Amino acid sequence: RKTCIGGVVEAWSGPSEEVTSPVFDARTGKRLVIGQLATMGEVDAVRAVEASAAAWDRGQGAWPQMSLAERIERVEGAVAALKERRDEIVNVLMWEIAKNSADAAAEFDRTVAFIGKTIETLRRLDEESAGWRVVSGVMAFVRRAAVGVMMLLGPYNYPFNETYAALIPALLMGNVVLMKIPNVGGLAHVLTFEVWAEALPKGTLSFISGSGRATVPPVMRTGLVDVLGFIGGSKAGDAILKEHPAPHRLKAFLQLDAKNLGVVAPDADLDVAVGQCVVGSTSYNGQRCTAIKLILVHHSIADEFVRRLASAVAALPRGLPWEEGVLITPLPEPKKP
Repeated sequence: RKTCIGGVVEAWSGPSEEVTSPVFDARTGKRLVIGQLATMGEVDAVRAVEASAAAWDRGQGAWPQMSLAERIERVEGAVAALKERRDEIVNVLMWEIAKNSADAAAEFDRTVAFIGKTIETLRRLDEESAGWRVVSGVMAFVRRAAVGVMMLLGPYNYPFNETYAALIPALLMGNVVLMKIPNVGGLAHVLTFEVWAEALPKGTLSFISGSGRATVPPVMRTGLVDVLGFIGGSKAGDAILKEHPAPHRLKAFLQLDAKNLGVVAPDADLDVAVGQCVVGSTSYNGQRCTAIKLILVHHSIADEFVRRLASAVAALPRGLPWEEGVLITPLPEPKKP
């Protein structure tokens, strides 16, 4: 049990919640306990955002005042340290959210590749905007600047990849980030506490954990958050936005809901259509915002399509995440069957 607030990693002596795996212990018939997360409350959450605000210091803090080259160097150093923990992080993704071994490894590797591409693109943009240019007949000099303190809430299904897709660009631009760890899928972030605490100036990246309803609203009500990064449902997103005392100045990066549709035309190659619909709807058990949720099939081929689809889904190999070739694994959330 530990926390990371204001760049300080320390043992947590307060209340905590057991983190369990969707894998059951055959001897006890219960989910395996694989760790613990600190159960923070309002006081701890507000302390964390105040540490973030102090690190930002209205844009005068150590991190926002660093040059882009220095920030890139710090982030690259953190990535190098994260790579050393790759196997441990991948293993946690398998045990905590039951992501199969290939997908868990791909999530980590894809995240590292994304960071590399982001840095490459940022360097190019910085070079391109180094001097004056003419835009629609107007002389312009473009300078990119940080916004302030970002409150970041990532999802459980891709806790590493999706969260870092928002975290890394925010950090590189000089923003300070307060991350709310998901209650399911949060252990992967706990493994990174020491890495970020060592790589960044104090307070640049802090973490809070516990009930979202107990921690997030108090943070937003302080008015110290300048940017909200949220990946989840629209109702939750709306509720969080309404807690801010000045929503007109709050910048929001939101990825909300998804009802993706598959359409099968009457002249479709059914083998291809079925194969793509199965992949699109069942990858990581369909627990993706980009997964196919609905399929519209022309009535002339509907019966045959359904027959083939049912056979294809029934044939998918099921088992534990680390078993070779497994595609369907247990669902990580205790309240879901």
